[in-house]
Amino acid sequence: MNLAQRAMAGDQLRRPLPLLGFIGLFIATAYKAAGYVVTGDMNGLAYVALLFIGSAFVVAMLNSWRNGVYFFLAWLLFEDFARKYLGNNMAIYFAKDVLVAVVYLSFFAAYRRKEAAVFRPPFLVPLLLFVWFGVLQMFNLASPSLVFGILGFKLFFYYVPLLFVGYALLNSEEQLRRFFFVNIILVMIIASLGIAQSILGHTFLNPARPAEEIRELSTNYRVSPISGLRSYRPTSVFVSTGRFGDFMLVSLLMVVGFIGYLLLRHKKGRHLAFFALALVSSAIVLGAARGVLLWGAGSVLVFAVAFVWGAPWRQREVMRVFRILQRAALGISMGIGLLFFAFPEALLSRVAFYTETLSPGSSNSQLQNRTWDYPLTNFLGAFGFERWPYGYGIGTQSLGTQYVARFFHVKPPAAGVESGFGTIVLEMGAGGLILWFVMSFAILFAAWRVVKKLRGSFWFPVAFVIFWYAGLLLFPMTFTGMQPYQDFVLNAYLWLLLGILFRLPSLAASAQYTPAPQLPRFIPWMR
Repeated sequence: MNLAQRAMAGDQLRRPLPLLGFIGLFIATAYKAAGYVVTGDMNGLAYVALLFIGSAFVVAMLNSWRNGVYFFLAWLLFEDFARKYLGNNMAIYFAKDVLVAVVYLSFFAAYRRKEAAVFRPPFLVPLLLFVWFGVLQMFNLASPSLVFGILGFKLFFYYVPLLFVGYALLNSEEQLRRFFFVNIILVMIIASLGIAQSILGHTFLNPARPAEEIRELSTNYRVSPISGLRSYRPTSVFVSTGRFGDFMLVSLLMVVGFIGYLLLRHKKGRHLAFFALALVSSAIVLGAARGVLLWGAGSVLVFAVAFVWGAPWRQREVMRVFRILQRAALGISMGIGLLFFAFPEALLSRVAFYTETLSPGSSNSQLQNRTWDYPLTNFLGAFGFERWPYGYGIGTQSLGTQYVARFFHVKPPAAGVESGFGTIVLEMGAGGLILWFVMSFAILFAAWRVVKKLRGSFWFPVAFVIFWYAGLLLFPMTFTGMQPYQDFVLNAYLWLLLGILFRLPSLAASAQYTPAPQLPRFIPWMR
């Protein structure tokens, strides 16, 4: 019996139990929801709806781990929207961790049945060394509670297994297109809502009375220091503008890389990808986030040079690469141009903020301070604390320490800096920072070898943007702050995309003599 027949037989054996469970869940949920409707408890009804959706996701994940990846990503991106309308409920916050655990379980079961491919990452030893050191730091004597260690371990390492999931996810070129098209649709929804919110203000997509701990995150305005123009920083479906801006940066990288692949390999789907590029570019400009704007603009310039370098010269397709750059610039220009004609005030207020705070000739320029002086001062400041050689324990300076203090009545150490590298020093000591560098360089070295191997092929654009994203997140973005790496959205995409990157050479080898198939008119991401 071959692999496909075994998978089909396994599916037939597993389907009755999930189906019965789903029917039982539906009946129980309907009964509970009817009670909330009768009493007029809309919050209770919302909780029941989320419970039903999450439970349905679990049933589907157990039936198919590949579909489970997409369900997990959808929940990951939209859970904040439910959380900010339901009083910042922590049960919703941790639901994604349960869902990804179900993905791991379903994937492991498929691996045991020999239905999922596995690989040994070239950087496995440096990665395991850093994980081992993180486990030791959970029991650091200076840590006030083991809960901080559990929190830190989760933020640093919980999504690392997505590396193997991402590798096994792409068993064909069709799966590659499916992954990017599903993500593009999610990106377009989130970017569109962010654009609308940046124009309409904080009353759109935010509750009238948000929870106290997230209130400032959803009502953040920028004021231009010279002109005095105010610019709202949108959150879209997230609870904070920072998470929205960082996700738009990841989205820009994915969309640009996928456009390069489509223009070299496929005709269908290009218009959707270019429309997504226009939306994402507009959302970044209207986001009033200087770091995201600079990283995005710099990344596009690097892509322009890299795509020319990695063009398939032997196949005389270099002109396609120049068309990629031309159309990408056109898509970005069209998006910003439409904003200027439709909402000039919203666009010009952001332009004023950027020029007045980033232009070297401005009297209020913060370019030098925010890009180098301030993060460097914070990094060096970490060595002013007495335990910099040993650290205070993993998790003691991480995101979420305020919730640990609230629920477990323990306070983190009175030490902290905004630099991400400095945070690693304070949590895991100088040894932890050294291991971070070793792991990160090992990842980038292995990723670059894949990029060079795919140079001259239509897989190169996707490979390069994943390599670039990994380098961007592990070094400069983490240098300025620990929040980007510990943000669950960026962290999950990092490891998932790295797995996809290391799968590309085998896909390229199998597709070397295979003509490009035509894309269907729908996205067959569920069967």
